[in-house]
Parts: sequence; structure tokens; C-alpha cells
Amino acid sequence: MLNHPYLTAVRPWTLSASLTPVLLGAVLSYQSHHQFSLLLALVTVLTVLTVHGAGNLVNTYFDYMQGVDPRAAGTEDRTLVDRHLEPTQVVNLAAYLYGCGMLGLWALMVLSPAQSYLIAGLFFGGLSGSFLYTGGIGLKYYILGDLLVIITFGPLAVLFSYVIQCGHFSLSPLLLAVPLALNTEAIMHSKHTRDISAHKEVGLVSLAVILGEQGSYFLFALLLFCPYFIFFYWMIQYSLPLGLPLVTMPYAFSLERVFRESNCRHSISRQLAGLNLTLGLLQVIGCCFSNYVPYSVR
Repeated sequence: MLNHPYLTAVRPWTLSASLTPVLLGAVLSYQSHHQFSLLLALVTVLTVLTVHGAGNLVNTYFDYMQGVDPRAAGTEDRTLVDRHLEPTQVVNLAAYLYGCGMLGLWALMVLSPAQSYLIAGLFFGGLSGSFLYTGGIGLKYYILGDLLVIITFGPLAVLFSYVIQCGHFSLSPLLLAVPLALNTEAIMHSKHTRDISAHKEVGLVSLAVILGEQGSYFLFALLLFCPYFIFFYWMIQYSLPLGLPLVTMPYAFSLERVFRESNCRHSISRQLAGLNLTLGLLQVIGCCFSNYVPYSVR
């Protein structure tokens, strides 16, 4: 069951990039306004994860059609390359998941205290991002994909969850999402660095292609370790539990060594996804037990 082609095509190991921001947004709503609904949290998680999964399928389809995946020998998603599924099956599954996401949107508009236009605006912002990464104009192919990842996987998901829970719009949750956004971009950048040669062949322009191997290493290190400086500052300045994610630093250093050894990069994105999940959950727990959360509106 776990190896079913439909399940692996969705790339469930990447979904932590959406799960933890949703949980963080819900916690921030409780810390700021003492408003939290378990039902709303569950529906939000399912809605965001289905859209993320659909976006993964869109990415798989367009990368294959553009000839990116067949050239990238280390690509982690072999769904279409190895013909586990046909392109039409991937498209149909993506449409089904987007449909499930729309049902989730309807449920949230009924259940949430937030204004419907606000919920819909944030939802379609995320949905558009999940599609346009490789679909439509294909921002991934023109360097803008990295910027899209930083905005969508972290800030937008945190804000969406926060608004769903408390009904109030505030930019303050975006600041709490910065560490997760940087860590998620580290995952994407590691993939792009691994596939530099394949991307050059098809004319894909990413930050990794522009920076080259050495520049990409320095950017990866920056994305990987910057969140820890932020958590350390929050711990010293505001509350001790906010430093909980710092316990993952040894693992981050081990992944930095893996990235440095270019012949070992084929599996690093999944390892980084594991770090992303742990880092995010520890941040959520830290916020839960903190007597003061920075930038929160009380």
C-alpha cells in the first residue's frame, strides 16, 4: 500500500512543508486570540495537503513533458520516467486532489469565523502557486520558482491557518514562518543543485544554475543554518521554549556534509524533509509552551 504508484506520485515525504506551517498558524491563533478549533485545524490540514499533493503531481507532469526528469538521473520522483503511471493518470489525480481542496475551501468558508473573501483569496493564492510552479508560465523554469517556494511553503500557509482559526488578518504570523520557509527552500535548492546539469540541458534557469556549484553550496548553508540563528535570538530575547528547534543542529551539520559531497546528493532532499518536519514540530511545541510569542497580537 505504501508503495502504491498513486501514493508515491503525490510524494508524501514532502508534505511536512505544508503540515507544520498549518499547525503553527493554529497555535499562533490560540496564543494571540485564545481561539482554536480542532475541527477547523483538521479541515485546514486536509485542504492544504491536498492542494500541495496536487501541486506535486503538476510538477511531475510538466517536468516530464519538458524533459527535465528523464535527464535528471537522481530525480526522486520516477513516476512517469519509469512508467509507473501514464501522464493522463497523473493529470486526473491532480484534478481530483484540486477538487478535494475546493471541497475543503467550501467547508472552511462555512465553519470559519473569517470573511469568505479573505479565506478564498489566501486559498487561491496558494493554489495558484502550487500550479504555476511548473504549470502555466512555469515559474520554476525562469528562476522565480525559488521565490514562489519561500512565499507559499511557510508564510502563506501559516497566515491561511491563522486567519481560519481566529478570523483576523495580521501580518505578524509571517515573521514566525520565516525559519520554516528558509528550511523548505533549502530542500528545493538541494534538488536544483543536484540537477544542475539536467537543468542546463533543457534551458531551465534556477538559482543553482546561475550560482554554480560553489555559490550554490554557500546559499544552501545560509538557508540551512539561518533558521537556527533566528531560533537562538528568539530564545534569548523572548522565551526559552522557542529554542527547542536548536536540538536538531547536529543533524543539520551532518546534512551539510552530505551536500558538500556531490556524489551523495541523490537522497539528501528526503533527509532534509525529515529535518523540516522535526524542526517545524519543535517550533510548534515551543510556541505552545512559551509564555510569550514574538510578534503576536494580543
